[in-house]
Amino acid sequence: KKAKRRIVIASLYLGTGSLEQDLVEAIRHACKSAKESGTGDFEVHILLDYVRGSRGQDVTSRTMLTPLLEEFKDVVSVYLYHTPHLRGMLRQYIPQRFNEVIGLNHMKIYLFDDSFIISGANLSDQYFVNRQDRYVLFKDCAELADFFTNVVKTVGKFSFLLKPDDTTCLYPGWNAHPYDDEDNGKTYIEKARQEVLNFLQSVKSSSTTITNSDLDTCVYPLIQMGPFGIDSDEKCMKRLFHSTPEGDTVYLASGYFNLTEQYKNIIVHESEANYKILSASPQVNGFFGASGIAGKVPDTYTAISRKFFQTVCYHDQENRVQLMEYYRDKWTFHVKGLWYYSQGNNLPHMSIVGSSNFGYRSVYRDLECQVAIVTTNSQLQQQLKEEQEGFYEKTKLVTAETFQQPDRFVPYWVRLLVPLVKKFF
Repeated sequence: KKAKRRIVIASLYLGTGSLEQDLVEAIRHACKSAKESGTGDFEVHILLDYVRGSRGQDVTSRTMLTPLLEEFKDVVSVYLYHTPHLRGMLRQYIPQRFNEVIGLNHMKIYLFDDSFIISGANLSDQYFVNRQDRYVLFKDCAELADFFTNVVKTVGKFSFLLKPDDTTCLYPGWNAHPYDDEDNGKTYIEKARQEVLNFLQSVKSSSTTITNSDLDTCVYPLIQMGPFGIDSDEKCMKRLFHSTPEGDTVYLASGYFNLTEQYKNIIVHESEANYKILSASPQVNGFFGASGIAGKVPDTYTAISRKFFQTVCYHDQENRVQLMEYYRDKWTFHVKGLWYYSQGNNLPHMSIVGSSNFGYRSVYRDLECQVAIVTTNSQLQQQLKEEQEGFYEKTKLVTAETFQQPDRFVPYWVRLLVPLVKKFF
C-alpha cells in the first residue's frame, strides 16, 4: 500500500484465496494513491508463468489481476511467460496439471520502491500458514532493485501480455511466438537470449567498481535461464563447489532434491568440503497424499535420494557428504539455498537465497534467480546462522536404515521410470 514509485512481482503463480485478494487490493490502493497524488511515473510489473497462471476453472491467477488492468491499464503490466518447449502435441495433450514439467518461470521477486524480498515462495496462502520457506528482505537497495526490476521487464518483453478481458497478446514490437511458429522455437529462443544478454551487458557496462574497503557485505545477483543458454548461476555454483577446501562446511537445502550430474560429481568426487544436504522427507513433500500419479512424486524423490546416498557410500564419502531429511508435522517443505562456513568459524560468511532447487529443472528448464550474500557483518551472520539452524534442527540423518522403512517402499514401475523422468523434476 505504501509503495510510491513501483511494485514489481515475479512468481510462479498467484493464489486465488482471500489473502491473495488482499494483496491485489493493496496493489490497487497503491495505484489509486499514486494517481490521486499525481505520481505520473508509478508503475506495476507482475510476471507469472503462463501455464500455472492459467490453471483453474472460474478463478485463476489471471482473473485475479484483470480488475487491476481494467482500472489502471496505463500503470499495470502483467506478463505471462510461456516456455518455448511446451508446443505441438505436448501442449495439446499433456493435462493441465502436468504441463508445467516442461518448463516455467520459477523466479520469486517481491519489490516495492527500492526494497525487495528474494524468496523461494510463491504468492499462495499456504506459504503463510504451513509451508516452510525462506524470505530475505533487502531494504533501500536502489541499485539491486533496479536490476531485478529490469530482469522482470526484460522477461516481460518475450512473454505474453495479459489484457483486461483475460486474453493475451505478444509484447508490442515482439514478433516471435513462443510455441506457434515454423522453426520449432529457434527464432524465439535466439531473440529472447539476445534480449537477456543485451540487458546483462548493459548492467556490466554501467556498473561501478567498489573501492570502499569498509564495506562488510556484498550481494551478487545470479540468473539462470536454461532454455536460452543463460547460465551465470550454474557457473557460480560449480565454481563454489569446486573451490571449497577441506574443513569448510556447506549446508545445501533443496525442497525438491535432484542434483544435476555435474553438481553431484563435483560434490562427491572433486570438492573437499563437508556437505550437509537438506531435503524433504516424503511426508512433507508438497505432493504427499495427492491423488493419481501425482501421489507418486514423493516416491520418485525417495528413489533419487536413495541413488545419491548409494553413490556417496560407494565412494566412501558418507562422513563428508551427509543427507538430512526435514520433518515437521502437518507442514510441507519448500526451502532452498545454501549457507557456507569456513573452517574454524561458527558463523557463515556466505548464503545463497532464491528460487533454485539446484536440480535439472532449475538448471535446464526453468527461469531462476538467486542472490549470493557474502558478509563479515556479525549481526547478519548470526541471523543467517539462526535461520540455518532453525531448519536443520527439524531433521534426521539419512542412513541405510532409512530406506528400509516400510514407508520408503518405491513401486518397481516408479523405479523403472525414474531415469526417464528425473530430468523433468
